[in-house]
Amino acid sequence: MKVVIAIDSFKGCLTSKEANEAAAEEIKMAYPDAEIVEVPVSDGGEGYMEAFHAAIGGQLEEVTVRDPLMRPHQSEISFTERDGRH
Repeated sequence: MKVVIAIDSFKGCLTSKEANEAAAEEIKMAYPDAEIVEVPVSDGGEGYMEAFHAAIGGQLEEVTVRDPLMRPHQSEISFTERDGRH
């Protein structure tokens, strides 16, 4: 049996990765021989960068960005091998 798990985060409770891992553990207990594929997902809101990074890897860096009113905010950016900064 092959099972694909793709669960979005539960805001303030579990990241997509944590939710997928929890589901995978339970499935393994019920079906020890199951092949499990975990796919981190996000709807583009909170947790997007973490899900994206878990899916493709790379190096996360914290940067200062500005919102439409030019107020500074801390954010993360992911670099991959393709970017030459991995």
